[in-house]
Amino acid sequence: MPRRRIGFWYRFAAVICKPPLVVLLRRDWRGIEHIPAEGGFITAVNHNSHIDPFAYAHFQYNTGRVPRFLAKSGLFKKGFVGAAMRGTGQIPVYRESTDALSAFRAAIDAVDRGECVAFYPEGTLTRDPDGWPMTGKTGAARVALQTKCPVIPVAQWGCNELLPPYAKKPHLLPRKTHRVLAGPPVDLTRFYDREMTAELLKEATEVIMAAITRQLEEIRGEKAPETPYDPRRERIEQRRRTQAQAQTQQNSGQTVQEEGLGK
Repeated sequence: MPRRRIGFWYRFAAVICKPPLVVLLRRDWRGIEHIPAEGGFITAVNHNSHIDPFAYAHFQYNTGRVPRFLAKSGLFKKGFVGAAMRGTGQIPVYRESTDALSAFRAAIDAVDRGECVAFYPEGTLTRDPDGWPMTGKTGAARVALQTKCPVIPVAQWGCNELLPPYAKKPHLLPRKTHRVLAGPPVDLTRFYDREMTAELLKEATEVIMAAITRQLEEIRGEKAPETPYDPRRERIEQRRRTQAQAQTQQNSGQTVQEEGLGK
């Protein structure tokens, strides 16, 4: 399957975005040899800054295989940004609607056409306190198992030092380095031709996330936590803590009231 041409809109976006990225960030990019030269594939990338999609797109643009990102549908609707999103072939995600699955169908079609679809399996910026990848969502695994395409795990670090997660102001000085390490394809063959159950997708996703985390360990020269941060589990724990605190306050109030009546 041949590669898709980069096209006018992607080249135009590169002309606009590359100069500030070159000024703001040094580059330490490795693993380019693992990006397939031909055919459809997926890259699975960690997400730790609002600007890392631009920096990562810069990395992959330089390989000649431009990524098609999944992005919020609202970005496609108006003005120059919408025109650029449509023109560069990004894939709209319609959350909480009857079109919610259309993004996955579009991703499958893009891979079948020989394109690269870039997934942020975490689905949002990491909430891990130390910036490690969280547990992943199953979209990348679903597309990978249906198409049997290569899945390239990619770790990046440095944009989060320029603009930390959920921060509003960048830390411009000293100049930061954008480090990227692309690894060899994740071996998902043991999941092929099996019923695509929730448990199977969860297991395949864990394999993908583990590969990304290993790449990030190499970049950072550190070991990641054995158990990835799980936002769902954290929300459950937070609710339990809130309920326990409320119950403690209620019991304390009752005790005070009873003591007052005893007087």
